Amino acid sequence: MGKLGSLLKHPADLPALVKLKFASLYAEKQVPPEPHWAFCYTMLQKVSRSFALVIQQLEPELRNAVCIFYLVLRGLDTVEDDTSIPADVKLPILESFHRHIYDVNWHFSCGTNHYKMLMDHFQHVASSFLELGRRYQEAIEDITKGMGAGMAKFICKEVETIDDYDEYCHYVAGLVGLGLSRLFYASGTEEFAPDSLSNSMGLFLQKTNIIRDYLEDINEVPKSRMFWPREIWNKYALKLEDFKYEENSSEAVRCLNEMVTNALFHVEDCLKYMSALRDPAIFRFCAIPQIMAIGTLALCYNNVELFRGVVRMRRGLVARVMDETRSMADVYGAFFDFSCMLSSKVDKGDPNATKTLDRVEAIQKACRASGSLDKRRSYANESKTRQNVVLIIFFIILMIMIAYWVK
Repeated sequence: MGKLGSLLKHPADLPALVKLKFASLYAEKQVPPEPHWAFCYTMLQKVSRSFALVIQQLEPELRNAVCIFYLVLRGLDTVEDDTSIPADVKLPILESFHRHIYDVNWHFSCGTNHYKMLMDHFQHVASSFLELGRRYQEAIEDITKGMGAGMAKFICKEVETIDDYDEYCHYVAGLVGLGLSRLFYASGTEEFAPDSLSNSMGLFLQKTNIIRDYLEDINEVPKSRMFWPREIWNKYALKLEDFKYEENSSEAVRCLNEMVTNALFHVEDCLKYMSALRDPAIFRFCAIPQIMAIGTLALCYNNVELFRGVVRMRRGLVARVMDETRSMADVYGAFFDFSCMLSSKVDKGDPNATKTLDRVEAIQKACRASGSLDKRRSYANESKTRQNVVLIIFFIILMIMIAYWVK
């Protein structure tokens, strides 16, 4: 009854979920005929979840470049993530990965499930990469080289300080922001964005993922993966893994709230970056993940369940964000709503309460200054009214029929 209960509780999600299902079915059919490109777009749908949809809405030349950029970095990330690979094997691969993308015979077996398939057949990614325009290749190579070197550095170095944390996030995500800005510029569609704004776009997403994935990372086998900076968590515990134990819940939540507050410092840069975008498809590609990040932080803030299991936005709300994000007015509205949701959860006794509320107020000030909040759709404060039962049943039956057709 989980999914059905969620649909009945949030009937406004139903139309967006149906649209998302149809969009997914359409995307699955948009696979190029060439074997190497077919592999890439099939893998994109498997490893990037719903973001494959917004990637596929880009114009063809840029779409191919972003697809390969994503898969190259996903491959690099798979090597870094696999804690079973000895450091003396992993480090040379990370540092030379930017050269492997030119080698149509190279592959390296690691990771699990879809990621293992990607790495086992990485030669298809290399073959597709070699068909991109030179400007795209140079951007992808440069970012892969920088990211690989940064990842290698932090294989041998723990995240101790907040500066370390920002540096690590720069290597694994800020560079992605810089790379995407280069690809957008190379396509002739966008002006070149300032590096500081591109970096913030990546850091905001990465810090959200690091916060959300605490339990998954700390329970990683054979070795925990720890990205929360000691400078923050050491105020609240002797060991980072202590937070997963119920007796440490109060201190765990206080640490979590400081981590969320730290991430909020990047929001204003992200809003500036998105407000300068001109192409509607590129705008949606950038804006949807950012809205999902602020929504995720609002859910995680002051939420002890993050240390017990998975805290994610419900699929219906994700579908609504994907369906309804069309303009900066939508972005400002979403950031305003989710920041309101977050501020309503602030405990005045929290040691970082003042700093958190200051950050939220700065975000809301930027949203108000846009002059577009009166046009916003509500995500955080959904209407309590229930749609007609007949309409709900209709959508449920329609979704069941779609699921049957997919088989």
